[in-house]
Amino acid sequence: MKTKTFLPNQALSRRTVLRGAGVTMALPWLDSMVPAFGAESKKASTSPRRFVGISNSLGFHAPFLFPAESGRDYEMTRYLQPIEDLRDQFTVISGVSHPGVGGGHKAEPCILSAAPYSGSNFRNTISLDQRMVRDLGGETRFPSLVLNSAGTTSTSYTANGSMIPPINSPQQLFAQLFIDESPAARKAQKQRIREGRSIMDLVAAEAKAMQRRVGPSDRDKLDAYFTSVRDLEKRLVMNQGWAERLKPKVDEKAPDPVTDNSHTVAKQSAMHDVIYLAIQTDSTRFITMHTDGGGERVPLQGVDQGYHQLSHHGRDEDKITQLGIIEDAQMVSWGNLVRRLHETPEGDGTLLDRTMMLLTSNLGNASSHDTKNMPVVFAGGGFQHGQHLAFDRRNNYPLPNLFTSMLQRMGLEVDAFASATGTMRGLEFA
Repeated sequence: MKTKTFLPNQALSRRTVLRGAGVTMALPWLDSMVPAFGAESKKASTSPRRFVGISNSLGFHAPFLFPAESGRDYEMTRYLQPIEDLRDQFTVISGVSHPGVGGGHKAEPCILSAAPYSGSNFRNTISLDQRMVRDLGGETRFPSLVLNSAGTTSTSYTANGSMIPPINSPQQLFAQLFIDESPAARKAQKQRIREGRSIMDLVAAEAKAMQRRVGPSDRDKLDAYFTSVRDLEKRLVMNQGWAERLKPKVDEKAPDPVTDNSHTVAKQSAMHDVIYLAIQTDSTRFITMHTDGGGERVPLQGVDQGYHQLSHHGRDEDKITQLGIIEDAQMVSWGNLVRRLHETPEGDGTLLDRTMMLLTSNLGNASSHDTKNMPVVFAGGGFQHGQHLAFDRRNNYPLPNLFTSMLQRMGLEVDAFASATGTMRGLEFA
């Protein structure tokens, strides 16, 4: 087998692959690929693009979120006032939803997939984050992070419509990102990877042999299967590379445990703190975090009823007042994460310049279980912000158009995602 010889300190291409014996294997992100990528200097041309999708199942009270005016001269609403200093870094989007998606709470799985909801026969499709991961997720230790502030559901779905279980403990997430396993644990992990590679090699050989014995239709099916086997083999190779490297070190300590399980906002804030560290250390570039709508009372001053109950306010002023207290706190926490990214330099810009931050929900009106007019605040990522994009609230504009714009900003050649009709009108690259 003929191999390439690389000289010391010679920069390797990001797309460098090893070829031999009919196998092409993509390498993990190595220090020698972009020598300036580390702590010494990060230039904009080498800084990666990222996506963080944060959602909750109970929406946001629309009159407190959406401005009355469209365009750039809108008046800040109650929920936007805590992030007024970031006005030029985000866009508020109203009058959007996923075409064909109804079902109220049952539409949660569709938040990032936009798959039309069809009741009991529903089968989800790939979520936006995992579509990005499919092409770009192999360059970090963790291809993606799937989180929930406390619950067991996520908005991340594989290509065959399976939900990816979330991590729901900030302490567990911190340990996974920054605490090295013992030497014995690392050895065991590498052994599991080696065994996995051996199994994949065997399956691949059998698949190739079978291809020669079947007809054209079955050959196409086997070719697709063989491709998926190769993809898994590549991922195992990359995992082996990361298993041999120590995790990054950070000055911060793991978040203190939130002992009150009903304190939704405190749990979200703890997760936001670790998300920031994950982005700062380039541990991953694709993150989702969902918050389930619990029935407990959130322990905030002025709140004496359960969160879920308050979201179904039926226009009761007292319930709306209490709901506003909870959602105010959620917006403050999300805004603090956006602000930290904006204040962290990267190359000739900031972390926020290269990180698309999406805040949304499956419900536009939780009180009536309405999936129209979804709440959307979109920050960062290299777009021209500082505006309110106001679409028709009776005949909604397709939110998947925003997803298409995001995929194209990632550099992917995508004409449309899910039910999109193109890219989002009025949203331009910076």
